Amino acid sequence: MQGINTHGFAYRFILRWAICSLGLWIAAGLLHGNVSYGNHVGAIVIAGLILAIVNTLIKPVLILATLPAILLTLGLFMLVINGATVLLVSWLYSGLQISGWIAAILTGVIIGLVNYLVSAILEGR
Repeated sequence: MQGINTHGFAYRFILRWAICSLGLWIAAGLLHGNVSYGNHVGAIVIAGLILAIVNTLIKPVLILATLPAILLTLGLFMLVINGATVLLVSWLYSGLQISGWIAAILTGVIIGLVNYLVSAILEGR
């Protein structure tokens, strides 16, 4: 029987944490006024950690619960789920402020793009 590969999980989680933090930082720069972290790097790191945990634990449950909506919209409902996770993080952690649904959805899109670019770079090495 195979053991759990904790090193692989830890590596993927730390990478997810870094991508979430980078995406939040970029979103704050692009959506200034709508996404704020008080210009404290520590706030971005903590918010990125919370977002990585939410994406690991809660997001799969949200996807399963909303699978019919995801299928009916050909995946576009994932934008709402991504925005909901970002809003949840801003609710859980006061160091990150998101002005509303549109800013949360756009932040989710930016994080997704950062994830795509980082994954493409790492896979191309």
